[in-house]
Amino acid sequence: MDNLPNLHQQAINEINNLTSLKDLEFLQIKYLGRNGIVNDLLQKIKDIPDEQKKAYGSKVNRLKSEIGKAVEDKRKTLIANADSQQKTDLTLPGKPYPKGSLHLISIAVEEISRIFEKIGFIRVSYPEVEWEFFSFDALNMPPEHPARDDFEATFIDFPKDPKYGKMVLTPHTSSGQIREMWRLKNPPIRMINIAKCYRPNWDPTHTPMFYQFEGLCVDKDINITNLKGTLDYFAKEYFGPNREIRLRPYHFQFTEPSFEVDVTCDVCGGSGWVGAKRASPVQKCKVCKSGWLELGGTGMVHPNVLKAGNIDSQEYSGWAFGFGIERVIMMKYGIDDIRYYYNGDIRFLKQF
Repeated sequence: MDNLPNLHQQAINEINNLTSLKDLEFLQIKYLGRNGIVNDLLQKIKDIPDEQKKAYGSKVNRLKSEIGKAVEDKRKTLIANADSQQKTDLTLPGKPYPKGSLHLISIAVEEISRIFEKIGFIRVSYPEVEWEFFSFDALNMPPEHPARDDFEATFIDFPKDPKYGKMVLTPHTSSGQIREMWRLKNPPIRMINIAKCYRPNWDPTHTPMFYQFEGLCVDKDINITNLKGTLDYFAKEYFGPNREIRLRPYHFQFTEPSFEVDVTCDVCGGSGWVGAKRASPVQKCKVCKSGWLELGGTGMVHPNVLKAGNIDSQEYSGWAFGFGIERVIMMKYGIDDIRYYYNGDIRFLKQF
């Protein structure tokens, strides 16, 4: 115990003579580290007579506290001196930092929203966890329809509602049609609904979760000509002025008549052939093989769907379409695997 004051003075002198933070760290370890001098003194308390242990322990702890305070005071002094000596040219430009960017799906969502806003469509948002009624029954899909199978839809383990049925992760944005009709009650209706959809598929052209955008227009005297004009407008605004669309007869439960929508291939310009006679042989386009790429589904809203939306089908008519956002991006940029969007490969994402 008699040597503790000398040890204290020795530590203070060493601290005061330091000129760098690095040396201060070494000295702190020397005195206050796990294997340092102060900890060694505490370990020796077992060798002190019982009547002196309390006094010994108190003095060693006070020594530890005072050395610790001296170290922190010296650290503040060294940092302050370093800051005062550092010369900064305030006229120099700031250091650039790496910035992130929007995901290409987010970019597409904003582009599509702006395109339809120009012609009076209002963007809305409806639940991703939906009732069976809005996803199937109100869309003219009977209970035995294959789209309601567990292999095509993702049902939630939740008590069945007596009116609306089971709960499901919405398999398409078409469920928003009924909700929008209920919300507005009376036409005109011009809706664009962009949301996540869920189907248990995973391959180069399908993912379990994907984005879809739904268009709905209901008013008096709405016909296929209005539909064709709107889709042609979208194709030229989004894909470019040289792209064309066509409608092919098809069948969907919630539209009648129904169509598949194709857009001309960007690789071959819609001809189905690539290459020039002089430069290379003319070959069939490997991307489309026919000049057209399938875009999505559309059609005139089925009278039963208008009825479910409390709209008089004798007075009003409408059309609707549903396109996958990942798919329209693929057709715009020539991406050949939908899974690229979600695997987090920065080499792919930073291109957009």
